Amino acid sequence: MNRAEVLQEVRLMKFEDVYSRRSANKLTQEQAAEILGVSVRTVRRWEDRFEADGAEGLYDRRLGKLANNRVATDKVMEMLELFDTKYWDYTPKHFHEKLVAHHGFTQSYNWVRLTLQRHGRVQAAPRRGAHRRKRPRRPMVGMMLHQDGSSHEWVPGQWWDLIVTMDDATNRVYSAFFVEEEGTMSSFQGLTEVIEAQGLFCSLYADRGSHYWHTPEAGGKVDKDNLTQVGRALQQLGIELIPAYSPQARGRSERMFGTFQNRLPQELRSHGITTIEEANQFLKEVYLPEHNALFAREPEDTTSAFVPFTGNVRDTLCVQEDRVVGNDNTVRYKGLVMQIAADRHRHHFVKAKVRVHEYPDGQLVIFHGPRCIGRYQPDGSPITQEDVANTRYVRCM
Repeated sequence: MNRAEVLQEVRLMKFEDVYSRRSANKLTQEQAAEILGVSVRTVRRWEDRFEADGAEGLYDRRLGKLANNRVATDKVMEMLELFDTKYWDYTPKHFHEKLVAHHGFTQSYNWVRLTLQRHGRVQAAPRRGAHRRKRPRRPMVGMMLHQDGSSHEWVPGQWWDLIVTMDDATNRVYSAFFVEEEGTMSSFQGLTEVIEAQGLFCSLYADRGSHYWHTPEAGGKVDKDNLTQVGRALQQLGIELIPAYSPQARGRSERMFGTFQNRLPQELRSHGITTIEEANQFLKEVYLPEHNALFAREPEDTTSAFVPFTGNVRDTLCVQEDRVVGNDNTVRYKGLVMQIAADRHRHHFVKAKVRVHEYPDGQLVIFHGPRCIGRYQPDGSPITQEDVANTRYVRCM
């Protein structure tokens, strides 16, 4: 006997006791309704059915019958076979999206989830405990962005860092790409992509990684006077850098990374992607538009806080270090020796103070004041005129 049948028997016994007391005029209809936990009208209906048909009149005739909307067994087996053979590592929600989009299923997500649980394919999520109130979102896009990295085994046997820059107001991801290791250059790349596409924003919320902040004591307060390269660049652009002091403070971006980790590896596997170059192309052209369509939300205020930027963002979002030109008219930088070419305006730059710019793509440029006096490949070799013609960024300020 299943649970529904047991409950029905209990209800019948309880009603028979109440009915006998009603017949002896010991209870009113209102008192009987209160004891049975139903309305007075229901008590009257039950009494009429009991007097007409006895106990049979109170049985639920739906028990033992198949539901009219019951899904056919072959449809259930088809769904389970798809999960076992093609989508075994997908979450129920992600799996349901694929069933609807590619396999003609019309059943609800809740049916898919419960069916997978009933057949032992997935486990029910543990009940969530009480948690503190979420921080309100910024009302307009461009008021505050989050940037963070997530190290994960995105394809079997390969761990990459996923760098994501997203808007606090909408959860829209403006930039996402894989790198071998998160750092200053990956932060610059993400910020450059956002500013070139959207414009300048008001503030950036980030963790206390060493490429964002100098932290004198581990786990302590950041040093806002001793800026990193990222801090210096954001200050030049007028963007406030806000430190996060706990994983909970970064809850919005942490939950977003959970979504990426539960979906993106499965998508990469399904498309046969194994290299970081292929993964970045897929991420930009296929996955990111679909992700934003599913998870981005409308802002509270449709006004934008982004401001168009007409300056040279490339020469701001880069590593900048001062050097002094050597006696042989060369500049040394990170083990490289860069020869400054002859200049018709000046015989040499010996002992002159110059500034080296290192860009996210590895190129190097030497500035003397505002003048560009040399461009170099990542290995320190000079960039020729032919290289300039084939390079996207060729202009020096």
